[in-house]
Amino acid sequence: MLSFLASIIVLILGYFVYGTFVENIFGANNSRTTPAYSLEDNVDFVPLSWPRIFLIQFLNIAGLGPIFGAIMGALYGPAAFLWIVLGSIFAGGVHDYFSGMLSVRHDGKSISEIVGIYLGNRARIIMVIFSVILLTLIGTVFMAGPAGLLTDLGSTSIFGNYRSWIALIVIYYFIATVIPIDKIIGRIYPLFGASLLIMAIGIASALIIKGYSIPEITVKNFHPDGLELWPMLFITIACGAVSGFHSTQSPIMSRCLPNEKYGKHVFYGAMIAEGIIALIWAAASMSFFPEGIEGLNEVISTGGVALVVNEVSMGLLGPIGGVLSVLGVIACPITSGDTAFRSARLTIADSIDIDQRPLKNRLIIALPLFTIGTALTLIDFSIVWRYFAFSNQALATIVLWTSAIYLLEKNKFHWIATVPASFMTAVVATYIVQAPEGLGLSTAISYPSGFIFAAMVLFLFFYRSASIKKNIIGNPVQYPGSGDMPITDIVPGTNKE
Repeated sequence: MLSFLASIIVLILGYFVYGTFVENIFGANNSRTTPAYSLEDNVDFVPLSWPRIFLIQFLNIAGLGPIFGAIMGALYGPAAFLWIVLGSIFAGGVHDYFSGMLSVRHDGKSISEIVGIYLGNRARIIMVIFSVILLTLIGTVFMAGPAGLLTDLGSTSIFGNYRSWIALIVIYYFIATVIPIDKIIGRIYPLFGASLLIMAIGIASALIIKGYSIPEITVKNFHPDGLELWPMLFITIACGAVSGFHSTQSPIMSRCLPNEKYGKHVFYGAMIAEGIIALIWAAASMSFFPEGIEGLNEVISTGGVALVVNEVSMGLLGPIGGVLSVLGVIACPITSGDTAFRSARLTIADSIDIDQRPLKNRLIIALPLFTIGTALTLIDFSIVWRYFAFSNQALATIVLWTSAIYLLEKNKFHWIATVPASFMTAVVATYIVQAPEGLGLSTAISYPSGFIFAAMVLFLFFYRSASIKKNIIGNPVQYPGSGDMPITDIVPGTNKE
């Protein structure tokens, strides 16, 4: 119990202390005009209040991620607490803050465009393709998952038709994707975001009040199937620690941010809030079942993670918990699915420079996206989707390296991004060598391979550092649309930005 309570306190302190440190290094400026005003179009660029943006961002990045991922991560034992806390503060918070604020500094551009600015046009093209495929898959799965659950709930009535639910969800997704952001997302998502927070607070309170025995932190691996703690835990718990999907969502809110000073509240703060959600669900999953982690594993094997959500919610909160569990496993993925498609639309629009103010231009992009997404619901994702977790963390790694390059070029303290970028490089490299869906090699090979690859990437980063110092001194650089001051000197201590 003490470890659980201490972890929550550390996450909150992390927001105030390290979040402020990150904000100061970036240099948020409350006098700079944000894209919400400079490019206001009443469609995607719409100024909103920061509390509303925070709740929308929180719901967009959360959905089922910090619940389902934390439950699966709980199988590894209380070591999950360490990853959630340290990951959220030093990796996820930095990742989310920079993906949002770099978008603010670059006219609200999508993450693929930001990566292209700092890592080159080839990286931009790869990121566009990668992001659109990933977002379409996420949107499609978040069609199929809720539709299946709704079909089961209505199996004894006229609402027990899977294809009918798919059709209704697609219609909603399509409308939410093409209409102005303040019409649906800006109005109802803050309510769902608040509900998700209330649900987690209720679960945490019940655990404490009812005296459940939450295990203390240890690095011992408790996974019933013997899966390796490294790197599997760090791939399993993505949302709730660090997740590349967040970088596709942050630019949506960067187009609505009224002031740069709110960036810490919205981007870093939403990540910390998600970390708290993940921490609560990991603790509940480990302590609710009489047999502990073995009992958790049995429930997952019997009815999947959704059954765990239902049993924990009903057991701790009663009938209210039943309603909240429905929200958790049905409403939350729907609210992530539609923003996934919206982000895909914006990514494509940015990449080919199509003005999204006219409705017809939004339809030109959205119609093919939804045609593909709907068709994909007919396919079994059990094989393809194994690669999602790896792809998600690989995307986060790329964004962290992009942030490191930005800080390097601005002669700022790049280590806040370089360290988590190196760590995540080791994670994804080790995973693809070790995992069955990768090369399937032993830990004797995967462990050194992952760390060697991370070291090589870090070496290339410092090689580029030397190149930047050599080529930029005396050569002002101005990235299109960035609004940043030219880089006139990269020598430490002499940058006048």
